[in-house]
Amino acid sequence: MNDRIAAGLDGSAESLAATHWAAREALLRGVPLHLVHAEEWSAPPGLPVPTSDVRRHWAQAMLNETADGLRASHPELEVDVRSFDGRPAAELAGVAAGANMIVLGSRGLGTVAGFVLGSVGMAVIRATVRPVVMVRASEDAAPHPDGRHAARELLVGVDISRPCDAVLAFAFEEAARRACALHVLHSWSLPPLVGYGAAYDPRVHAQLEMSAEASLRDVLVPWQEKYPGVGVIARASVGHAATELIGMGSGAGLIVVGRRIRRSSIGAHIGPVTHAVLHHAKAPVAVIAHE
Repeated sequence: MNDRIAAGLDGSAESLAATHWAAREALLRGVPLHLVHAEEWSAPPGLPVPTSDVRRHWAQAMLNETADGLRASHPELEVDVRSFDGRPAAELAGVAAGANMIVLGSRGLGTVAGFVLGSVGMAVIRATVRPVVMVRASEDAAPHPDGRHAARELLVGVDISRPCDAVLAFAFEEAARRACALHVLHSWSLPPLVGYGAAYDPRVHAQLEMSAEASLRDVLVPWQEKYPGVGVIARASVGHAATELIGMGSGAGLIVVGRRIRRSSIGAHIGPVTHAVLHHAKAPVAVIAHE
């Protein structure tokens, strides 16, 4: 695998914001930035072939102009560009396989155009095991001091009842790079039968919450020992995980969530919590694949 950050560009405001975020991430990691555009160039039946040539020239000009702007803002950043002829989801997933991370634009709920969070963006997330970061146009695309990310804390959502090492590894490493605090959230639901009486006893509720918090702290111990410089704020709360993450992450620099790797083509490849966070969170969202 090449050490580089890849970013998809389709001309939208969301994808432009994604390229700026990716440039800052590449600087943070000390790796090159790879800008890509993927599109099927073949002209539809009945349309003249030159239509494809016009689109191809437009894509190359867009890539070159964006790369030049990033080089001007970040002289120390190495940037290269490439345009692909093929289905965007498949091509971008292939690009992701050769990168540390791929960054795409996201318009959030209801979008189906381009490779913002719609059919293509979701397909890339499902198709690659590399980290995928989705960035909104509202994310500040202007260069920050020293060309770095804004000084904002990170948030990671974990389910401690399932393996979450890959998600925590990414979150702790990213927080260490940024020298910022890491908020860790584990949201849990009460057992169905408990809700018929015992759950309404504040003593029982407090005991359950204390038990969940203790379990979360146990999970975090080895990571805190590995990353002693990362300040950790851990919270275990009763509630819907997606709602909690979206609310807590409104001012975060990055929200980190996971998705289980599914070998079968049947069934959901992106869980409901991650799906909801991707569609509704305002902050950039990193999706980490794990077993």
